[in-house]
Amino acid sequence: MSATTTIAPANLEEVQTAICAHERLVVRGGGTKPALSTTDDGATVLATHRLTGIVEYTPGEFVFTARAGTPLQEIAATLAEHGQYLPFDPPLVAAGATLGGTIAAGLSGSGRQRYGGVRDFLIGVRFVDGQGRLVRGGGKVVKNAAGFDLPRLFVGSIGRLGVVVEASFKVFPQPSQYATVRAPQLTLDDALATIARLNRSTFDLEAVDLLIEDGAPVLYIRQGGLATTLAARQQSLLTWLGGGAPLADEAAFWADANAFAWVPADCTLVKTPLTLHTIPVLEQVLHAHGAQRRYFGGGAAVWIAWTGELDTLDAFLTTLQLSGLILRGAAPWPFIGARPGATLAARVKRVLDPTNRFPTL
Repeated sequence: MSATTTIAPANLEEVQTAICAHERLVVRGGGTKPALSTTDDGATVLATHRLTGIVEYTPGEFVFTARAGTPLQEIAATLAEHGQYLPFDPPLVAAGATLGGTIAAGLSGSGRQRYGGVRDFLIGVRFVDGQGRLVRGGGKVVKNAAGFDLPRLFVGSIGRLGVVVEASFKVFPQPSQYATVRAPQLTLDDALATIARLNRSTFDLEAVDLLIEDGAPVLYIRQGGLATTLAARQQSLLTWLGGGAPLADEAAFWADANAFAWVPADCTLVKTPLTLHTIPVLEQVLHAHGAQRRYFGGGAAVWIAWTGELDTLDAFLTTLQLSGLILRGAAPWPFIGARPGATLAARVKRVLDPTNRFPTL
C-alpha cells in the first residue's frame, strides 16, 4: 500500500488549486472522527487545519462566521466571553474537533435536547466543489431564507460533496448554571415512558440521556438557567419524577459524555438516529452482544460502542430501517444500516462532484 500524501491549503485559492490538481481527495479536519476520513490507495488527504480563524462575530446579532478548520474549543471560548454558546453541544470539543468537521459529520451532543441539532443552527456555508468552483449557500444573517438550502445538504455529507471553507452559525445565550438529576428506573419500559412524558412536559430541559448501568436503566436529566431559580426548578422536576437525586459533579459527567470517555479504546463507535419505539428491539441486540450504549436527545439517537463484527450490526440496523455512521474503528466505509437519503445525495454529488474527486456517497 502506498504512503498517504497530505496537503494543507492555507486559504481559499489554495483549496481550489489543490482540488483541480488531484484526481482523488479525502477531506480531514481535526482527525477526531478517523473513520470518516479513511483513505485508500491513490487518494490525497486535504487537511483543513490551516483554514482557521473567526472571520466575523456580532454578539448583538447572535451570529458568527468562521473558517472550517477553526477548532471548536476556540469558538466556544470566544462565545463564552459574551455569555453565548453553541446549543447543539458538538462532541469532541476538547479533543480538537473543528467547525467544518462537525458540519460534515452532522454531529450534535446531548445538549441538542432543547433547541435541536447542528442543522438547526447552520445558516450559511462557503465551499469549493469537485470542479474547483467556489459556491455560497445561505448567508450570514438569521433572516435569510432565499434560494436552495445548500447548507443543510452539507450537514452529514462527510466531505463527499466538496470542501467547506467557511460557515456561519446562529448562537444562543448560555445558561449561567446547570443542574442534573439522576433518576434510576425499574425497567426499560418505565424509562421510555418517563422520557415520553418528559418530551411532552413543560420543563425546559437541556439534556435527557438514558444509560444502562449494571443492567438497569438510569435517566440523566439536565436543566440550565439562573442560579436564583434553578434549585427550585430542580426540586419541581424531582417531585414530578417521584424519585431521583441531584448529581454531585454534573459538569464532569457531561464533559465525559462529550469526550466519549465511556467508550473503550478497542470499540467501533457508531451513531444511530432512532425513535423511542425502536429502542426496545435495538436494546435486545445491543445487550446480547455486550455493546455499551448511550441513548441521548430524549431518545432521538444512540451512541453505540460495538465490539463484534460490523456486518452483524449492519444487518440488524438495516432490518429496523435505521442508519448508522461509524466515527471510530476499522471500517472501509463509514455508513452502515439503511440509507433513506442516499438517492438524493447521489444526485447532488453528480452536480457538485461529477468526476468523483471525493469519495462516493
